[in-house]
Amino acid sequence: MTPEDQEEAQPLLGPPGGSPRGRRVFLAAFAAALGPLSFGFALGYSSPAIPSLQRAAPPAPRLNDSAASWFGAIVTLGAAAGGVLGGWLVDRAGRKLSLLLCTVPFVVGFAVITAAQDVWMLLGGRLLTGLACGIASLVAPVYISEIAYPAVRGMLGSCVQLMVVIGILLAYLTGWVLEWRWLAVLGCVPPSLMLLLMCWMPETPRFLLTQHRHQEAMAALQFLWGSEQSWAEPSIGEHQGFHLALLVQPGIYKPFVIGISLMAFQQLSGVNAVMFYAETIFEEAKFKDSSLASVVVGVIQVLFTAVAALIMDRAGRRLLLVLSGMVMVFSTSAFGAYFKLTQDGPSNSSHVAFLAPVSTEPIDTSVGLAWLAVGSMCLFIAGFAIGWGPIPWLLMSEIFPLHIKGVATGVCVLTNWLMAFLVTKEFSSIMVVLRPYGAFWLTSAFCIFGVLFSLFCVPETKGKTLEQITAHFEGR
Repeated sequence: MTPEDQEEAQPLLGPPGGSPRGRRVFLAAFAAALGPLSFGFALGYSSPAIPSLQRAAPPAPRLNDSAASWFGAIVTLGAAAGGVLGGWLVDRAGRKLSLLLCTVPFVVGFAVITAAQDVWMLLGGRLLTGLACGIASLVAPVYISEIAYPAVRGMLGSCVQLMVVIGILLAYLTGWVLEWRWLAVLGCVPPSLMLLLMCWMPETPRFLLTQHRHQEAMAALQFLWGSEQSWAEPSIGEHQGFHLALLVQPGIYKPFVIGISLMAFQQLSGVNAVMFYAETIFEEAKFKDSSLASVVVGVIQVLFTAVAALIMDRAGRRLLLVLSGMVMVFSTSAFGAYFKLTQDGPSNSSHVAFLAPVSTEPIDTSVGLAWLAVGSMCLFIAGFAIGWGPIPWLLMSEIFPLHIKGVATGVCVLTNWLMAFLVTKEFSSIMVVLRPYGAFWLTSAFCIFGVLFSLFCVPETKGKTLEQITAHFEGR
C-alpha cells in the first residue's frame, strides 16, 4: 500500500466532541429522505385511489378493471426509466441538484392527476410520479451515504426505506378520509417541502472533490460535520466515467455482482406476492374490515424498519441480512403450508384466481388456518423490514467507487424495478403451474439462496469509510 493509499484509508468516525454543527448532517439526511417519503406516498396512492376512481361519477374520470391495473402498474415502468435517468443525472448534475430536479415530476405528476379529466391524464400523472420515484430511489441513498460519517451511515441510510414505508402508510391512512383528488393534492406537499429544505443543504463533499472544487468540499464538510479534521480525500482515480473495460477490475465487477444480486434477491423473496395477498388473508381470518389489512401491514413495516435503522450500525449489515432471510424462509414455508392444507382435491385445476381465496368450500378449520396465514404474513413483513427491505438500498450506496457510482446505482435500480414488474406480472402464472403452495415454497428457496449469498459474498461495511470499502474490493 502506498503512502497516498494509507492516507486515503484513514477512518473518520464522526465529528469530534459531538459538535452541534455535526447535527446538521441529520437535517440534510432528513431533507433528502423526503424524496423516499414522496416515493412511498406515490406507491401507496393507488391502493385507496383505485376504489375511489372506480366509483367516480361523471364528469370525473372512471377506471374500469383494465385501466385500474395499468394505473397501479405503470408506476414501476416510470420508475425503471427514472432509475436510468437518475444514474445519468447523479454524475453530471450532482447529488443535490438531482434531488431538486426529481421534485418537478413529483409535483407535476400529482397536479396532472388532480386536474385529470380522462383516464389518459391519470395514467400520464402516474407515469410522471413513477419517473420521480426512480430518480429519488437512486439519488437519496447516494446523497445520504456520502454526507454521513461511518458511525451513523447505517442508521441514516436505513431511514431511506423507513421514509418509504411511512409514505405508504400515510397514503393508506389519509385514503380513509380523502377522495382521490385531495389525496393527490396532499401528494404535492412532501416534494415541495423537500425542494425548500434541499435549497439550503450543501452538495456532498465527495462529489465536489471529483469536480476538483476543494474549497467548496471543505465548506460543505464544515457545514455538515462541524469539522474538517481527519478528513481524507477520496481516491478519485484516473477514470471520470464508466466503460465496459473497467469490468475486468475486481474493484468494479465485485460490487456490481453484489449490488445487482441483492436487488434481484429482494424481489424474488416474494414480498410483492405477500402484499397482494394481505387483504384476502385478512378476509379469510374473518376480519370485519379487511381494509384494515393494509394499515396493519404498513404499521408493521414502519415499526420494524425503524428497529433496523436503530440497530444497523451495531449489528452490522450482513448479520441483519442473514437474520432477516432466515425469518423469511420460515414464514414463506409456513405460507406455502397454509395453501397446501387449504387446497381442495388433487391438482387438476387449470387456473388459480390470484386474489381470491384458494379454498372455495368452507371447512371447520378454515378460520384457524387463516390465522396461520395472518401470522406468517406478519412475520414475513417484519423479517423483510429488518433486513432485506432497507439493506440492499443501503449497500448499493456504499459499495461502488465514486467514478462509476452513477452508472452502477442506475443498473441496480433498473434491476430492482424490472424484477418487481416481472415478479408482480408473472406470479399468478407461476401459481397456475406450481399451485399456490409450490409458488411460495419457490420463494422460500430464493430466500435460502439470499441467506447463503449474504454469508459468503457480502462484505461487512459497518464502521468503514466509503474509501475503505472501495479499498477492500480492490484488495488494498
